[in-house]
Amino acid sequence: MPGGLEPLDLAGEQVPYHFRCPISLELMRDPVTLATGQTYDRASIESWAATGNTTCPVTRAPLSDFTLIPNHTLRRLIQDWCVGNRALGVERVPTPKQPADPATVTSLLKQASSVSNPVSARISALVRLKGLARDSEKNRSVICFPDKARGMLMRILFSDSSSRSSELNQEALAVLVMFQLCEFECTEIASDLNKVIYLSKLLFHSSIEVRINSASLIETVLAGTRSSDLRSAISNLDEIFAGVTDILRNLSSYPRALRIGVRALFTLCLVKQTRHKAVQAGAAEALIERLADLEKCDAERALATIELLCRIPSGSSAFAAHALTVPLLVKRILKISDKATEYAAGALMALCSGSERSRREAVSAGVLTQLLLVVQSDCTERAKRKAQMLLRLLRNSWPDDSIGNSDDFGCSEVVPF
Repeated sequence: MPGGLEPLDLAGEQVPYHFRCPISLELMRDPVTLATGQTYDRASIESWAATGNTTCPVTRAPLSDFTLIPNHTLRRLIQDWCVGNRALGVERVPTPKQPADPATVTSLLKQASSVSNPVSARISALVRLKGLARDSEKNRSVICFPDKARGMLMRILFSDSSSRSSELNQEALAVLVMFQLCEFECTEIASDLNKVIYLSKLLFHSSIEVRINSASLIETVLAGTRSSDLRSAISNLDEIFAGVTDILRNLSSYPRALRIGVRALFTLCLVKQTRHKAVQAGAAEALIERLADLEKCDAERALATIELLCRIPSGSSAFAAHALTVPLLVKRILKISDKATEYAAGALMALCSGSERSRREAVSAGVLTQLLLVVQSDCTERAKRKAQMLLRLLRNSWPDDSIGNSDDFGCSEVVPF
């Protein structure tokens, strides 16, 4: 190592030069060696190569092969050094999981897709692929590098779903939902009603993971399909709204279930013609009762969904009937994000324009102060316009039909995330 490098202190202890990555000058966590014999931290050298560099950073020798060989000996020495300095607050470098080998991935895909193999062997291959995919984004890229991989998984998922092979279908689903499908793949699923019906049935499966994965794939397909007719056909199935709403209502203790349930319900409610099905399935109660449990982005989607549902009479009535709706919406103004403020104000405007009781509840909850703060804040222009119109509505008690629950109302725009 160059002698001019400044010593690196970690918890008050100087890190040996040969433990430091020549690129980042930080303690290496996953040392790998190039064909030139130089060792770097995996993340640093991968970033170097990703930016188009074709030489070894230290020797400047041209590299036609960027194969990274794990330096297990150096990694163990680094770990031993960390343990030896534990009393000084140095944390041990964890043993990194090795990235997926492309040849191994290809073999597993072939094993899983070959109908001549025993079902148990195909399931085993899918389980291994699922484990690799969960380990890292890079592994997922390796698995999907051949575009046909997702097609293989789709064929397995929608193959014979008899009791003998149902576990095979479910494992294929678990792997498939880890990847973003292209528009063609989404359209292929959406255009086959039997496939959609199969996914809707899985929303009521005894396995929680299967239910969540099914909702995730339905959301992906809806979001990735451009055809409004296909989206309408999917959202027209009562079972889908019932299944997604049930996930929100009964699986709220599972963060992933809550997140995917909100995303799926929002995407379904973007189809105006079938929003009443969400109300019939109990979406209003489920959204209000889960709103306080959601993280920022999911809370934004939930509030956007509430505003969408408040635009139809049945949705407005369902939310107005829930004692927590108005107080919770008022409380969310200026508390989460500009988008959340905009959607909360839009939902309140829809509710208050059709209900004297909602207007009284909003005023009692302190909405006037909140709205005045929105008008003076740096929120979006749409949020400010909604706040101004809601202030006028509350002040003058405009007729119920003056604003209405209209999708044509210009400042109530809700767009896909």
